[in-house]
Amino acid sequence: MTLPGLALFYGGLVRRKNVLSVLAQCFGITGIVTILWWAFGYSLVFGKSFTGSGIAPFLGGTEFFFLKGVDSLVNTDYAGWVSQNVFSMYQMMFAIITPALIIGAIAERMKFKAIMAFVVLWMFLVYFPLAHMVWGVDGFMNGVWNGDAKIKAIDFAGGTVVHMSSGWSALILCIMLGKRLGFPKEPMQPHSMVLCMVGTGMLWVGWYGFNAGSAVAADGVAANAFMTTTLATAVASFIWPLLEYIQRGKPSILGFCSGAVAGLVVITPATGFVDANGAIIIGLLAGAIPYFAVTKLKGMLGYDDALDTFGVHAVGGTLGALVTGIFATGKVNANLTSANSYAAANGLDKLVGHGLWIEQLKAMGITIVLAVVGTVIIALIVKAIFGLRVSEEVESAGLDLAEHGEEGYHGEAH
Repeated sequence: MTLPGLALFYGGLVRRKNVLSVLAQCFGITGIVTILWWAFGYSLVFGKSFTGSGIAPFLGGTEFFFLKGVDSLVNTDYAGWVSQNVFSMYQMMFAIITPALIIGAIAERMKFKAIMAFVVLWMFLVYFPLAHMVWGVDGFMNGVWNGDAKIKAIDFAGGTVVHMSSGWSALILCIMLGKRLGFPKEPMQPHSMVLCMVGTGMLWVGWYGFNAGSAVAADGVAANAFMTTTLATAVASFIWPLLEYIQRGKPSILGFCSGAVAGLVVITPATGFVDANGAIIIGLLAGAIPYFAVTKLKGMLGYDDALDTFGVHAVGGTLGALVTGIFATGKVNANLTSANSYAAANGLDKLVGHGLWIEQLKAMGITIVLAVVGTVIIALIVKAIFGLRVSEEVESAGLDLAEHGEEGYHGEAH
């Protein structure tokens, strides 16, 4: 997902003088988040030693710090047959890619050390609490498992946890960072749509692990997630360039790639909860609404979201969280029906097809507030310590040489 999928997707979209900076940022985030996940993250998200305390709905506990006791035995809290060490590494994938998505909005102008510092603080202030609230067994917004959840929301594979949190944080960070030199007057075209397309294909394939894997079993729910992910993504990848063709007369490879990623984003929270027809409708919406956010909204509001993280992930993730509450059906997931003891105990079965979308709106609101407020606080701290932005000289020359001492390509561009 992150290496090499997102790295190539983002890397192809920047100018050639900044391609290595994006690859380095993806690598750096992979390393630092892995360390944080091993030391504290897995426990704070999926532990339960705080159960019974006022902290429990918002953080998991300390019992798995440094992955203590995380072994090859089955994790009965979250999986019926997957060992806890495998489960912990699987969930680490989500933890890695979420902050990596943010770099798309601030590409080509933020210091590497500032990005690393931002990510460390962001994981503790935003990601770990949010992931526990949504996916922890006693999480504040876990409508599937927690009978005492204050908000009975659902998020199959990361609409709120991954895409809304990163997308809304990305918007705030790019505004605080400021626009790239020359934006929007100078052309800043992607330097390699070939790399971007290869990265998109890898993301699409990897996303099956992201979505179908979130069933944490090779069962009918996983199969349904595989089907709905395929349908929604394919439809969105067609709709986006179709709208380009209608408006501009040419469907672009960037349009196909953007549509595919938008489809993947929007279906993510719904993929294990909706049927085929719901996935088709979601694909249509995913191809259209993020398209207008990227092509119209950004120009109207004037922010410099370099690689459209906000337009695709925040807008798409927010849309996905909402439509999950509208199109979820108990026919494809027993956890949404009264026949399931968890759903009956939680009252979730009574919300499906009725007021579930209201619970989704509540979860969306909390996610946006946490991401926005957290990002403002963290960005101000990092700015005070390291500064956020590279110098104008470095930005003009490109981040590759100045920040990493290397060039992605040698010789003149043709």
